[in-house]
Amino acid sequence: MTERKFVPHLVLASASTRRLQLLNQIGIIPKVIDPSEIDETPNKGEFPKNLAKRLAQKKMNIVAQRNIGHWIISADTIVACGRRILQKPVNRFQAKENLSLLSGRRHRVIGCVCVLGPSGVLTSRCVTTTVLFKRLHNEEVDFYIENEEWRDKAGGYAIQGHAACFVQSINGSYSNIVGLPLFETYRILSGMGFIKNKI
Repeated sequence: MTERKFVPHLVLASASTRRLQLLNQIGIIPKVIDPSEIDETPNKGEFPKNLAKRLAQKKMNIVAQRNIGHWIISADTIVACGRRILQKPVNRFQAKENLSLLSGRRHRVIGCVCVLGPSGVLTSRCVTTTVLFKRLHNEEVDFYIENEEWRDKAGGYAIQGHAACFVQSINGSYSNIVGLPLFETYRILSGMGFIKNKI
């Protein structure tokens, strides 16, 4: 009986439908979705970029232990206004507080993507996008809170949804704001040999 050859496949270490859709957009289809449940609380005094990188690598480490010898991709997205980190709001009060802080101001969306190859080689990239919100009226904030689009969103908003009308300007990667910097992700996968036919 001939033994079946082990063929590494791609595992997405995330439950985010947005990240899956972004990967699919550029023709990358993970065979396995294996999210990791981790504590995303920032350490005291932790910088936003350090937090994004730490969380992405922590997700990677957990999922890699369950999928030895496969390709693993993990990511994390942090929204920061100054040094203040805006976590995913857990209720309407926090969501409204986030939007009030972002109103009329620039903020940063820091995304970190990690790719672990079958040989154990790890590559990661952190990307920062600057976003400027227009000044929000109370009625706009209340409407957004009511439609509950803010749930499970870094910073409490989804740029691919109704919040697009709040965004005055963007400097950097749009896909990074949605949940995964596609340019950097594609370059990593190409450079590591996962993608054979480069565009």
